[in-house]
Amino acid sequence: MPSLHEFVEGVLGGDRGLLSRAITLVESSRVEHDILAQQLLEQLHSHCGRSLRVGITGAPGVGKSCLIDALGNYLLDRQTNRLAVLAVDPTSAISGGSILGDKTRMQRLVTKNRAFIRPSPSSGHLGGVAHQTREAMMLCEAAGYNIVIVETVGVGQSEFAVRAMVDFLVFLSAAGAGDELQGIKRGIIELADAIVITKADGDNVTHATQAQQAFENALQFISSPTENWQVPVQICSAINNDGIDELWKTVERQHDSTKDSGAFNRRRQQQAVDWMHTLIKDRIQCFMNRDPNVSKLLKSLEQSVRAGTLTSRAAAQELCNAAGWP
Repeated sequence: MPSLHEFVEGVLGGDRGLLSRAITLVESSRVEHDILAQQLLEQLHSHCGRSLRVGITGAPGVGKSCLIDALGNYLLDRQTNRLAVLAVDPTSAISGGSILGDKTRMQRLVTKNRAFIRPSPSSGHLGGVAHQTREAMMLCEAAGYNIVIVETVGVGQSEFAVRAMVDFLVFLSAAGAGDELQGIKRGIIELADAIVITKADGDNVTHATQAQQAFENALQFISSPTENWQVPVQICSAINNDGIDELWKTVERQHDSTKDSGAFNRRRQQQAVDWMHTLIKDRIQCFMNRDPNVSKLLKSLEQSVRAGTLTSRAAAQELCNAAGWP
């Protein structure tokens, strides 16, 4: 295991190997790793927050990885850009394993020196992003990547989790896949900064145009998640690279607008506070798991609740009382 100094120097120096190991460190659940990870993040904090953070979400099979591959190559054609992609794959609830196949679907991007692609397992977290994705993103920023893309699992809660950590959220819907009507749900559209109809090529072009119209009609009755921003509906083909430049121009336009209005900084500040509350809840859970007395009581309470001799609310209160919480 590298020392704290080696981690700091390696990440700041753009060492891809040490960056990967640093992300593994913040993802670890071991107590000794948690302490080192916290020290590392504190050391690198002043070097974070300088990237443009973009989330890509949508149902499985909608073409998230393929679009990121096309968009990433478009961005790297601009010589000043360095791109980090944090791709999250679903974890099996039975085996605990994860295929981590997103990287294989970004065949062009993986060959680029200025691209860093990190697949991570969701580890069962319902938000469709790995638990420590936000901190992995901060490490990538400290390593000098000025654009960070987060690709979610796309499991229904993804939009809410990734919205809390990015500046711009793209919601993808596949043309002709029959999911455009499913996608017109107020909760999802209220979170997206842009809606993109994917796979708009060949016979799907007509379906893409129809889906675009359906979303535009729905958006007339829904507020944008970003101040003074009209959510656009665009169509694209990752295979043909159609619409990729228009999508990125939309991201840049929203970024400039929110910077000028102050909305960008306000969102970043609120995201940091929300993450603090998430970590507090995690610390409480860790305390219950690691304290032998609390853990023993928890198992006893579970048995009582399962047997029906104690209500869930009463069990929760008993555990809090034992831990010294009112």
